Amino acid sequence: MLRNPVGSQRLDILEWLKDPAAHFPAQAHEDLVEDGVTADAVAAKLGVPRAVADTHLDLLAAVGLLRTRRIRRCTYYRRDEVRIAEVGRMFEKGW
Repeated sequence: MLRNPVGSQRLDILEWLKDPAAHFPAQAHEDLVEDGVTADAVAAKLGVPRAVADTHLDLLAAVGLLRTRRIRRCTYYRRDEVRIAEVGRMFEKGW
């Protein structure tokens, strides 16, 4: 299931989602901080097809680093800061 959860593109995504307003263009109906960012926006930022972005985002969500939210027909992704802190503590303890 995990395959390779760490990769430069996935780390970039996590970094961008710390401050989504600084890295992604806002749409009229979106609150990037509250709602999150779509896979289309991530794909455009990475310069990859949407399917590649979906794979990265789905993996990060599956391991609990991202939260998802459905609004209409779109899925929005944002960081789960609590889970990221937990994972960081596990690695500090020598997991």
